Amino acid sequence: MIDQRRLPAAFEVVTLHKWSEVVEAIRNMTVRGAPAIGAAAAFGLALAANESGAHDTTAFLADLEFAAAALKATRPTAVNLAWAVDRVVNALGKDLAMKHSLEVDDLRQVVLDESQRIADEDVATNKRMAEYGSNLIHDGDTILHHCNTGALAVVDWGTALGVIRTAHEQGKHINVLVDETRPRLQGSRLTAWELGQYGIPYEIIADNAAGYFLRTGQVQEVLFGADRIAANGDVANKIGTYMLALAANDNKVPVYSVAPTSSIDLSVADGSLIPIEERDPEEVLGLQFHGERVSPEGARARNPAFDVTPNRLISAIITENGIVMPPFDVNIKKIK
Repeated sequence: MIDQRRLPAAFEVVTLHKWSEVVEAIRNMTVRGAPAIGAAAAFGLALAANESGAHDTTAFLADLEFAAAALKATRPTAVNLAWAVDRVVNALGKDLAMKHSLEVDDLRQVVLDESQRIADEDVATNKRMAEYGSNLIHDGDTILHHCNTGALAVVDWGTALGVIRTAHEQGKHINVLVDETRPRLQGSRLTAWELGQYGIPYEIIADNAAGYFLRTGQVQEVLFGADRIAANGDVANKIGTYMLALAANDNKVPVYSVAPTSSIDLSVADGSLIPIEERDPEEVLGLQFHGERVSPEGARARNPAFDVTPNRLISAIITENGIVMPPFDVNIKKIK
């Protein structure tokens, strides 16, 4: 996989041989983006199946359950991670129930096949989302985009950035305002890099400049992804999304969350029940300006990685099964 920590300074591909390496890659954000870490975790289970020295089904399943628990614990907010791991484990259960007796090598193949299926489906899912979402983008629009939701964040194509890419390939003349997305700067590092690869015009803005561009009528749509969507349509996404949606609503600019149905968690009634990951304060404190540390030595910081945008601030949720409009608590169930 591409080492996203190195972009845009260097394009490096890393190869992971052990499931424990996948755990670390997800935790340290070598790979990031809800769909991408879901697929990575699934292949992590395939590595765990390959590494298991078990010769009987019971011991093999115990090895996989241990790896599955470790993979699911790496990032708590994005539901795609647990969804993908559980899907692989459930595929094993179905095969065992149907055939009653399977050799361990057969089970290894089931895990690998299901992991590949998740990856392949993700590409098709993203392209369907992009087709639906591109209908909301018009020629000449300027789109404000938060975090990174492109091919780097998925298996291929992208969610919100996939919509932008498709609109561009349809011949629409668009411009993208790219939020830096502090503290890890996924916007200015990753989204800007991707847009450059596609030849889509863009300009990087500081996160706190978004309100200025919205108030002065220079933005036609706000687009972002989702790490988890509650049953009522509340959206957990990269920190700063909530403030962006507030400013957009105050200026009557539509706000679109683009996410696969695998990011919808009907078991969570509303956004207040979504666990919010708090990451290492050093991600905030370690920022440098002109090669020097910004914060004083000994300073403390808080670093929530996500926030929750209430459904009242969301204009529509774009999925591979169509565009969901309010009331979300009713309409989400129709496409999930």
